[in-house]
Amino acid sequence: MTINTVEVELEGKSVVIEHGRLANQANGAVLVKCGDTVVLATACMSAEPREGMNFFPLMCDYEERKYAVGKIPGGFVKRGGRPSEKAILTSRVIDRPVRPLFPDGMRNDVQVIAMPLSMEPDVPADMLAVVGASAALAISDIPWNGPLGCVRVCRVDGRFVLNPSLDQITQSDMELTLAGSGGKVMEIELEADEVTEDDLIAAMDFAHKAIDRLVEAQMELVGKVGKPKAEVKLVLPDAELAARIDGKVSAQVAQAIREPDLSASEKAIFELKDELKAGLAKEYPEREAELEDILEKVIKKQVRRMILEEGARADGRAMDKIRPLNCEVGLLPRVHGSGVFSRGQTQVITSLTLGSLDDSQKVDNLEEDGEKRFMHFYNFPPYSVGEVKPIRGAGRREVGHGSLAEKALRSMIPEQEDFPYTLLLTSEIMESNGSTSMASTCGCTLALMDAGVKIKAPVAGISVGLVSNGDKNVLLTDIQALEDFYGDMDFKVTGTRKGITAIQVDTKLAGLDRDVVVGALESARLGRMRILDAIAEAIPEPRESLSMYAPRVFVVVIHPDKIGDIIGPGGKVIKKIEAETGAKLDIEQDGHVYITSVDAA
Repeated sequence: MTINTVEVELEGKSVVIEHGRLANQANGAVLVKCGDTVVLATACMSAEPREGMNFFPLMCDYEERKYAVGKIPGGFVKRGGRPSEKAILTSRVIDRPVRPLFPDGMRNDVQVIAMPLSMEPDVPADMLAVVGASAALAISDIPWNGPLGCVRVCRVDGRFVLNPSLDQITQSDMELTLAGSGGKVMEIELEADEVTEDDLIAAMDFAHKAIDRLVEAQMELVGKVGKPKAEVKLVLPDAELAARIDGKVSAQVAQAIREPDLSASEKAIFELKDELKAGLAKEYPEREAELEDILEKVIKKQVRRMILEEGARADGRAMDKIRPLNCEVGLLPRVHGSGVFSRGQTQVITSLTLGSLDDSQKVDNLEEDGEKRFMHFYNFPPYSVGEVKPIRGAGRREVGHGSLAEKALRSMIPEQEDFPYTLLLTSEIMESNGSTSMASTCGCTLALMDAGVKIKAPVAGISVGLVSNGDKNVLLTDIQALEDFYGDMDFKVTGTRKGITAIQVDTKLAGLDRDVVVGALESARLGRMRILDAIAEAIPEPRESLSMYAPRVFVVVIHPDKIGDIIGPGGKVIKKIEAETGAKLDIEQDGHVYITSVDAA
């Protein structure tokens, strides 16, 4: 057994990437170590492309194992089951930066698995998992144009900290995850307490220095053990057939994408493609399997040409114009708070439910075992895009969008001492034509204010897109589905009038330049202000009091020695109080007693 390692020093912490010890039958496998944290990352590819597939079948999985932190899983089933929300979100963090670096037309199944085998609180495993995924792909024979680096930057007491401990993350007012290479940005994730755009750019510049060193270390490992890249069959349209079809339908497509009915609906895009395909299938019956990809590229070409050459958008808007806005509150009389937010043909209704602290969510993952009193769930029913589909549990997309809006508002929620309630926001997408996650953020703000929750400030969200040909970059404020499908970037930003609270950025390019990021932040800031104006017109301030149907929580503080007197032998006293009054009592070890009634009556 030959073991090869490379090592890089990052802010006093040594990161070691090792190959040759474990999982040698994978196309690529590495161990990434830092302190007592050890992450195994593997990359595997199928021998042949998958037949009938019109997209790249990439799977990225972050597999948690409780033994990594010396714990046995809680609950009845000890083996574990559904991934935690943290595992799902980390899988998405791995997927977003690595996906654009695969060749266009690749249809071989590729699976990347990152598994923490040991973890210490001072070194969270998720950033090492992204680096490990990159290293495993880079040294493998899988075609991939990496490597990349990924780090977390927090600001603690005004100072940037690279790859902070769990304690430092909780103390920070900015948590930035940045992936990239060579000064280019592949992914941004941010949760913050109203930071400025300038502060964010400074944190990104700080992160890039560490990213460059991680990339250098991986290139060193590739030089030692990297395999020659395999020649795989790329599923690309026949150039001659594509040119003939382009000549036949490009004028029709160029006219169709300007029609208001098409640009106003995600479904209409697919209907246009199906209509064109049905007509061409009669002329090219033996080439029908190729028509889908060819028409996709024709529509993409025309949408991008219109933006880059004509300076026009499908729905006629200026590049920085937001679609018509509408905000409503109080639509649902029996819920504790509700808001409807519409932006063009994207519409969401969000409800808020208040409960006692006993209703909080139990959290059980590698990083923490505790409770969460503020939650947001996002649902995307098929009718929102006019489709018929079976309704199943939340997928990765729903979990990710729900988490983004939750992060956007978390720093605005009153502290438990001031507002001793559990808060559950639920966003139901009514119509979808671009950036439903940002609409959900706005819906959450409306629902919270309608419920009378004294949030620190209203939060709004906007998505900025990009169309680039390498020489020219065009930023698009408030992208709709057509621009999302055929554009190069989805740059989601939420915040208040004072600053940014959350960001999520992914791109289809091999990285975004710094000036694109700076421009997108400014476009998002201007757009956010317009949406905040619309929210203020609907409800300027949170309502003075909670809904009459909302529970009421009263807090009494007693000496801890008296807790036993309230509970009584075998819980006799507390059960009697609850039975006679209908109230619910939650007693903390420090002597805080939370008394909850079911409503204002």
